[in-house]
Amino acid sequence: MSRNRWLICFMGIMFLLALLSSGLLLSKIWKDSNRGNSAHQFSTAIADAVADVMPSVVVIRTEKINYRIQRDFFGVTYRIPEQLAGQGSGVVVDDLGHIVTSWHVIEGARTGEVVLDDGTKLPVALVGYCEATDLAVLRIQSEGLLLRPAQFGDSDQVRVGEVVIAIGSPFSLQSSVTVGHVSQKGRQVQMLPYEDFIQTDAAINEGNSGGPLINVEGHVIGINTAKKTDDQERGIGIAFAVPVNLVQAVVNSIIETGKHNWPWLGISFSALNVQMQEELKAGTPVIIGQVWNQTSASRAGLQPGWGVVEIDDVSINSLRDIERVVYSKRVGDRVTLVLQMGQQQQRVELELEAFPGMVN
Repeated sequence: MSRNRWLICFMGIMFLLALLSSGLLLSKIWKDSNRGNSAHQFSTAIADAVADVMPSVVVIRTEKINYRIQRDFFGVTYRIPEQLAGQGSGVVVDDLGHIVTSWHVIEGARTGEVVLDDGTKLPVALVGYCEATDLAVLRIQSEGLLLRPAQFGDSDQVRVGEVVIAIGSPFSLQSSVTVGHVSQKGRQVQMLPYEDFIQTDAAINEGNSGGPLINVEGHVIGINTAKKTDDQERGIGIAFAVPVNLVQAVVNSIIETGKHNWPWLGISFSALNVQMQEELKAGTPVIIGQVWNQTSASRAGLQPGWGVVEIDDVSINSLRDIERVVYSKRVGDRVTLVLQMGQQQQRVELELEAFPGMVN
């Protein structure tokens, strides 16, 4: 009897072990299957995003004249012209034929042409540029063309670490795609007068300039403009794009007026560290430093020393926060400020004006 019990127990244990091992195997199969499905879905999302944006990406070809200085045997100096060919990328922004690119792609060009995604070649004209942000707007004759403008995203919502895709024509290789991540936001690297770059490790090389940096939804979040190199001019996996919110403001201004007028609140601001906040009994890290006469700020009665809490629902913790909000808008737009005066707060609406003497 005891032998039968032992046999039954042994068989029961073996049965339980079999169930357990089969469950673990099924779990592994399920996890592997899910992992495979997720990888496939992610890959498909990237391919779909590229397919959505690719028809909006163009090649920009230019011809420039460079003068080489040469002296003959007798010391006479000659300026010898040399024709240089250049190439970059661009993005169609509307069905009227406007294209955004990097200013350095076309700067100094005598002639230029645009090559559409379908291979169509068209002459191009310069509408205007903003040297401070390295952006330019071109235009092609759009009659009879079925242009596909790109969809712009919101660069303020971009997160560090998210996957991004660069599209362009590096080294004359049209419609090349590279994938990387957002390495950081708000970078300043002393390349341009105004910088608020998105840093990425997506491969960007000569010919990518002016092309789009997009997210996996197929929305443009930046315009590729530069890469970081070492002493031997080799790429080291660090590239930069102008955030699309700034791009849109600059492009719209150029299309409307032929130039970019920098928006201005009529106020200069001061940033305070923690010690200064305590000494001044300021409730915010940024305060009004000066209010300029005959501006919407002076007409609204704003005073130096008032704290700046928010602008258009964006919390203000630094001078860069103010620049980012204001420069993403256009002259004539209205913004709402939340100001701190002692223990009280006040909401004030101001109209953005053109910064005096600052164009491009």
